[in-house]
Amino acid sequence: MPGPSVPFERGTVRLTVLDDHVESRVEAEVRPAVDGATSHVRLAFADVERALGFTRKPQGWCRGDLCVPAAVVAALEEAGATAGAGTLDVTAFAALLNRPVAMELDRGAGSGVVAFGVSADDRAATLTGGTAPDFALPDAHGTEHRLSELRGRKVALVFWASWCGCRYDLPEWERQHAALAGEGFSVLSVAVDRRTEDAAPWIAEAAPTHPALIDVDGRVADQYQLLNVPTVVWIDEEGRIARPNDTQFATDLFRSMSGLDSAKALDALRRWVRTGDTGLGGSAVAELTGPSTPDRQRARTEAALALWLLRDGHRGAAERHFATAAELAPEDVTTWRSAMPLLGVDPMGEEYFARRAELEEAGVPIYRPLPDWQ
Repeated sequence: MPGPSVPFERGTVRLTVLDDHVESRVEAEVRPAVDGATSHVRLAFADVERALGFTRKPQGWCRGDLCVPAAVVAALEEAGATAGAGTLDVTAFAALLNRPVAMELDRGAGSGVVAFGVSADDRAATLTGGTAPDFALPDAHGTEHRLSELRGRKVALVFWASWCGCRYDLPEWERQHAALAGEGFSVLSVAVDRRTEDAAPWIAEAAPTHPALIDVDGRVADQYQLLNVPTVVWIDEEGRIARPNDTQFATDLFRSMSGLDSAKALDALRRWVRTGDTGLGGSAVAELTGPSTPDRQRARTEAALALWLLRDGHRGAAERHFATAAELAPEDVTTWRSAMPLLGVDPMGEEYFARRAELEEAGVPIYRPLPDWQ
């Protein structure tokens, strides 16, 4: 896929499908949309199930508890979105579910890749429901850990990155983990670096005894609607979010830039561990959980596609999709800044500060601390 994206003429391609970061390979028929700006992808019914997990049943297309009624899918067929026995237009099907789609097709090579993201409504519903989304990620040595393994303990889920000054906070988070471990508390840190080797030296220096994991695909950052680091989420013993995404530093190294008092945050953390007091009212978690937006989910889908393309050796195509992601959601600092090291751009250099200044001038916050603790 070395060439630029262009409207794809009708034909069969070897297709890589990324369904919320889960990869599969199928054969697909591709045809241009009426407007000529996008392409429609049709899969055989068996490949729809294999790539997207939807099964065709008498009542409709179903995955888990979700079923798209047969009558709705029939309307797609009448509109020409599906054609041919035993095939489904999965791009039109995704639109029904408000799922974003990003693709890169090479008609010369007869191959392509299409990424399906998660709808903004589904992402928001997951977080506002109260239960912290479970996940599994590897540490720097490749050993996988799950959030749910810490059920029964209070957890500070700490997001950081090697390209953020908050990397210097990791040793202090380890000290908090050690000091409060006997009181039923654990830190679980997640680096949002896209390469293990970028985060690994900082993890080694902190010598953590807590699970220090690396989110190289950005999947957990998307699950938790991460917009920047550092972000900390408090999770109670039952796996419920006690305090949602909050900008918290563990040291005052960058207080002049952030305006945030680390001592105050750590005092509140200790109080929560010992008394259960989050400093928030009973309904505040849902109220303070910021909703996602369609553009933000489209941006993350474009970034997921770009990351796949870059790892597969298609730098030019990757740069285009990373640029699209940044244009769609400039407030999502995590998405565009995590791409900088991959593209040879200094994430602490002039380009970063220029983008940051643009956001500040537009009134878009870089840090998003929750209301002060009472």
